[in-house]
Amino acid sequence: MSRSLTRRTLLGAAATGAAALVTPLGGAAHAAGSGGRRPTGFPLPPGFQPEGITIGHSPYAYLGSLANGDVYRVSLATGQGRILSTGPGTGHPTVGLKIDRAERRLFLAGGWGRAVRVADARSGAVLKNFTGLGAANTVVNDVVLTPEAAWFTDSYQPQLYRLALNRSGAPVGAPVTVPLGGDWVQGPDFTANGIERTPDGRALLVVNTHFDGGALMRIDPATGAARTVDLGGLKIPRGDGLLLLGRNLYVVQQYLNQIDVVRLNGSGTRGTAVARITDAERFRIPTTAAAWGDRIYLPNARFDVEPQPDTAYDVVSVEQV
Repeated sequence: MSRSLTRRTLLGAAATGAAALVTPLGGAAHAAGSGGRRPTGFPLPPGFQPEGITIGHSPYAYLGSLANGDVYRVSLATGQGRILSTGPGTGHPTVGLKIDRAERRLFLAGGWGRAVRVADARSGAVLKNFTGLGAANTVVNDVVLTPEAAWFTDSYQPQLYRLALNRSGAPVGAPVTVPLGGDWVQGPDFTANGIERTPDGRALLVVNTHFDGGALMRIDPATGAARTVDLGGLKIPRGDGLLLLGRNLYVVQQYLNQIDVVRLNGSGTRGTAVARITDAERFRIPTTAAAWGDRIYLPNARFDVEPQPDTAYDVVSVEQV
């Protein structure tokens, strides 16, 4: 999510260039391919205001709406979709979201509505709704699932929320606040954004847009202690969604209209930038990423325009590195 959006203001951003490019470290840029017969992009309902995306084992994407918290389910084979879950309304968005491995539940980050919701992935019915999290300016931004818990970031408070899960993946109790310490430095406003697991699964990775010009932090889930990940000088000032595929971490830098690909070590303490994906023609402030097959799908949030009921939004895809 963009810090400007949480302030209800707009920041200008312009994309330049022409072709979809993957630029490997030390190599020449090459154009991204078409990826077969599936559509490489598809429209979303007018005025939807997408931010988060998740894809499970089946070829369907789920997207959350900043406008009213709706969840949209779309076929990756046809690009056709429908509203699966009706949101709570204006002021209660769905920002980040994740589907569990069994494709039974969707875990929804409720943004400035200060909520965490759990919905049935088949019917869209809300199973759990936890409200009143954090402080008055809390923004529950993104979510990642581990075998034991769902973890949510708070963009305005130095803390995460941990929602325990039982062996079947169902929530147990209410979210618990986990304060962040160690290297974590909270900025004066928007700070934490996307969240992922380390390749070995033992820790969490969180974007800190404030510290050192934009950094990646490794979080000990037992203590909340943060350690700065050595990215070899790469800065992620507009870092938003994170996607881990093997040891490759895709960092979506929304206003920069690019995805930085970082090759991590197993523990997630160090990473090397290996590629940068850009698409000046189709990227219109992408925010988050999810994978299916050999492609990565990204919603264009279009934070540089004033949202209207008829504003056009879409999802685009690029080849994996």
